[in-house]
Amino acid sequence: MAAVLERAGAHTCIRHFGAVELVAIVEAMRSFTARRDRATPDELWLLEHPPVYTLGQGADRRHGPRIDNAIPVVRVERGGEITYHGPGQVVLYTLVDLTRRGIKVREFVALLEACVIDLLAEEGVAAARRAGAPGVYVRGAKVAALGLRVTRGRAWHGVALNVDVDLAPFAAIDPCGYAGLAVTRTRDLGIAASSAELGERLARKLEERLDRA
Repeated sequence: MAAVLERAGAHTCIRHFGAVELVAIVEAMRSFTARRDRATPDELWLLEHPPVYTLGQGADRRHGPRIDNAIPVVRVERGGEITYHGPGQVVLYTLVDLTRRGIKVREFVALLEACVIDLLAEEGVAAARRAGAPGVYVRGAKVAALGLRVTRGRAWHGVALNVDVDLAPFAAIDPCGYAGLAVTRTRDLGIAASSAELGERLARKLEERLDRA
C-alpha cells in the first residue's frame, strides 16, 4: 500500500493512496493514530475503496444489506450506521490532532461539512447540512457521508463524497440508518470534475481551514 506525499506543511500533509482495500487502510489509520505524538504532523489521506459496506461501531445490522450482492460488510470504529464505498467515490480520511488545534469534535464535524458545501458551491450547486444527520445534502439527497473516531483527542476516519460512484448498492441498505434516504452524486448534479480533482480540492480546503483554526 504505497502513498505519495503531495505536500507537507508545518502541521498538515496530504497523501494520495489511489485504490486501497478498506481493511488495510483502517489498520494503517489505527497504527498511525496509536504511534503519533504531540509533534506528529496531521495527515489527510485521499483514496478510493473497492466495493464495501461499512458499519459504524454501534450500527444496527437491520439497516442492511438486505440482499446478497457479494459486497463485503466490514465493521469499523467510526461512529454512524451503514454506508457504502466504491470506485468513483472519493474518501478523505482526516488524521487530525483536535486537542492540539483546540477544535471540539462537533466543530470538526461542522468544518468537514463546510468544506464539502464550499466545494459544491464553487460548482454552482447549493448544498446543506441536516440537523441530527451528519453529512451533506442536495435537495434532500445525500452526496457526502461523514463518520469519525476520536482517540485521545486525535481524529481518524473522515468523509466520503459521491462523485461518479455506482449508486445501486445504496438501494440494498438504509443509508446512514435512514430508510428511504435518497443518495446522489456530483456527476448527476452537473459537475464534470473527476474524483481526483474534487478530492484534491476538498483536501486543500480542509488544510487551509485547519491552518487558520
